[in-house]
Amino acid sequence: MKESLAKLAAILHDTPARLNRITEAESEKHPAPGKWSKKEILGHLIDSASNNHQRFVRAQLEPRMTFPGYEQELWIGVQHYQLESWKTLVQVWESLNRHLLHVISQIPEDKRANLCAIERNDPVTLEFLVGSYLQHLEHHLNQILG
Repeated sequence: MKESLAKLAAILHDTPARLNRITEAESEKHPAPGKWSKKEILGHLIDSASNNHQRFVRAQLEPRMTFPGYEQELWIGVQHYQLESWKTLVQVWESLNRHLLHVISQIPEDKRANLCAIERNDPVTLEFLVGSYLQHLEHHLNQILG
């Protein structure tokens, strides 16, 4: 868990400033037909943070939990991230992840092995789920920041 916390702290130290250097016009461009814009990718990361917040909290309350997945394309479409300002999206993303940093830092050692299943996938530990969230976050930030 220490590695995940350090990784998220490092991301939050450097990334908001880098994201804020992207212009509104740059954030709206679709790299190819059918591909998400930077706004839509960041919106997806907001959705991921929101869903994982619920998972990280609820998984501490029971030794075994099953969570629903989410239809990422539908979530992006319904929320119209393309119409939101880039500055607002960056602020929301940063705030959610700062809160997740706090939540993760408070997970007791004895809760880290609680089992979590997403939809019909095999269960994984809460600690594994946290690490997986960070990998997903880094993957999509690399898409945005190149």
